[in-house]
Amino acid sequence: MIKYGLPSFGLIALIVAIVSIAKTQPSIQKVPPPASPPVSVYDKGVGAVGLVEASTENISISLPVPGLVTHVYVRSGDQVRKGDKLFSLDDRGAVAELAQRQSAMEVAQKRLDRLRASPRPEEVPLAEARVREAEELLQDAAVQLRLIESVQDPRARREEDLLRRRIAVDAAKAKLAQAQAALALLKAGSWKPDIDVATAEVNQALAQVTRAQADVDRLTVTAPIEGEILQCKVRAGEYAQVGPLPQPLILMGNTSRLHVRADVDEQDASRVRAGAAAVASPRGEGSTHHPLHFVRFEPYVIPKKNLTNDATERTDSRVLQVIFALDRGAPLRPGQQVDVQVRAQ
Repeated sequence: MIKYGLPSFGLIALIVAIVSIAKTQPSIQKVPPPASPPVSVYDKGVGAVGLVEASTENISISLPVPGLVTHVYVRSGDQVRKGDKLFSLDDRGAVAELAQRQSAMEVAQKRLDRLRASPRPEEVPLAEARVREAEELLQDAAVQLRLIESVQDPRARREEDLLRRRIAVDAAKAKLAQAQAALALLKAGSWKPDIDVATAEVNQALAQVTRAQADVDRLTVTAPIEGEILQCKVRAGEYAQVGPLPQPLILMGNTSRLHVRADVDEQDASRVRAGAAAVASPRGEGSTHHPLHFVRFEPYVIPKKNLTNDATERTDSRVLQVIFALDRGAPLRPGQQVDVQVRAQ
């Protein structure tokens, strides 16, 4: 037992260990890829990563002033026309300011209308009556002067009375001239410089009303173009900030025809020519090809931003962006990433 038992037991244990290890080894099987990779359709081609976007490019709607959102008029997927309301902010303060400016303009306008309507029809008869009164007083003073001057005997009149009546005649003449001048001034109407000043005040008030109306209008954000609402990330009751945001309040664009923005590596940029033919394949559908039509180059070469997360992808390169147009009705959506193949020279 000692001579043959222990070696036999060891041999059996070794065989069991080998079988156990063999069973625990993973089996490698060849399986097809979950999605077929893109296949080049050109003898000489350049591959690129493309991003589907609106033909007007994607427009991030922003605000001129921050404020509390009170109404949202659209939802994602809505078609809007240029000038349609998108959302509005709290405008109570701006509306009150507008009402105040309108009231000030009405006061200035009525002041101008009063100057232009001068004189009032009721004021002319009163001024004419004052002229007739002054004429009668002048005639009375003249009669009194003639009576005292007609006395030939110096002893029957005093020199003082004669002087006083002469002064009374001069005073009556002055009052008559004053009444006639007042009547002429009244009939002449308002002085032109006064009307010009009142007109300038009306224009100033109108400019303030226009400014206040603009403040009210800009609290309602409208669509800058005709297009589709791609994203709506604003809700009533939220406080909207101005400036570029990580997540735009509303993203929109004209999707009647879609474009593809292809990033061509800077090393291959010289091989792509204007008008080059190209096709796009959705990610995971390498056998599907959608024809592309050259639109334009973006002349400035920029750092690469659209990444495919491929392990061999270079992230420190720069790319030339080429814009292609898709055929109408292509089953692609804005924001979708595609593989682009461009015929090279």
